[in-house]
Amino acid sequence: QVRLVESGGGLVQPGGSLRLSCAASGSIGRINFMGWYRQAPGKQRELVATITSGCSTNYADSVKGRVTISRDNAENTVSLQMNSLKPEDTAVYYCRLVGPFPSWGQGVQVTVSS
Repeated sequence: QVRLVESGGGLVQPGGSLRLSCAASGSIGRINFMGWYRQAPGKQRELVATITSGCSTNYADSVKGRVTISRDNAENTVSLQMNSLKPEDTAVYYCRLVGPFPSWGQGVQVTVSS
C-alpha cells in the first residue's frame, strides 16, 4: 500500500505563488512517474504536471511557464511551484504516483482570490 501526503495548499491573491509538496511512503516500488492533477468544482480532474524518474517533465498548456514540477527520488517527494496564479487555478490539487501500486493523495485546496 502506498500513502501520499500533500501539503502547501491555501488561499493566495492573483499573481501570487504557492508551493505544493507530496511525500510518498509505503510499498512504492519502482516509480514510473509522479505528478499533480487538479479538479475544479463542476469539472473533471485534469493533469497539471508530471515528472518521470528520469526527471522528464510534462505540463498542461494552461500552466506552462508558470508552474515547475520537481522531485527528489531519494526522498520520494514531488513538489509543484506555482507562480503568477490566476483565479482559474482554483481547484483541489491531487498528488499522483504511478508505479506498481498507482495511488492518489487526498487532495489540497488551492484558492486564488482577491
